[in-house]
Amino acid sequence: MVDAFLEEIWNITLLSLTVSGTAVLIGALIGIPIGTLLGFIQFRGKRMLMRFMHVMLKSVINTFMGLPPVLVGLIVYLLLTASGPLGWLRLLYTPVAMVITQLIMVIPIIIGVTMSAIGSVEKAIRDRALSLGATEAQAAWLILREARTGVLTSIIVAFGAAISEVGGIMITGGNIRWVTRTLTTAIVVETELGNFNMSLILGAILLSIAFIINLALTILQIKGEKK
Repeated sequence: MVDAFLEEIWNITLLSLTVSGTAVLIGALIGIPIGTLLGFIQFRGKRMLMRFMHVMLKSVINTFMGLPPVLVGLIVYLLLTASGPLGWLRLLYTPVAMVITQLIMVIPIIIGVTMSAIGSVEKAIRDRALSLGATEAQAAWLILREARTGVLTSIIVAFGAAISEVGGIMITGGNIRWVTRTLTTAIVVETELGNFNMSLILGAILLSIAFIINLALTILQIKGEKK
């Protein structure tokens, strides 16, 4: 009985970390290059049209950073449902559908934070590097290194948002026991069933993960301030 209880808790925790970790990893591979590119654009935004496009892109990204998870879940559900355009993939109520849902949520976060980190690096750094004979690529790499703390922060913030999300993955994952039940969705179900002991244990695990994430973020910020 105890072994089955612990096994289920381990299954739920591992699935949560796997789904969120996969979504953030793919999101970082997509979001960091885009955020870096958009961050560099503002250095070159001398023309009014380019400045306008940059402002519009930044506004769109900031809007998507605040997308309600349930809305993202609904959109993914409609795409993956049997009558939807991607229904033939039969991904609904699977961990893959949950990854897709969280991926849509974390990409704007990673892009937005990375873009701000790149943009916060002083323009003088780039100009100084070029004046010392560095190429554009070398100057860009120097800026990216200076903004590395912000880039890492984008990943940590995205992971924190992903693993604490509940509405979207409940819609697309279905909260199926042993298959698509995560920490957040399990807490909701177990609370509704009156299994408060289970809910509290899962809540403690989720809180511990959140603490570790915030601790890592704080350490990164302190190291960034010292440099």
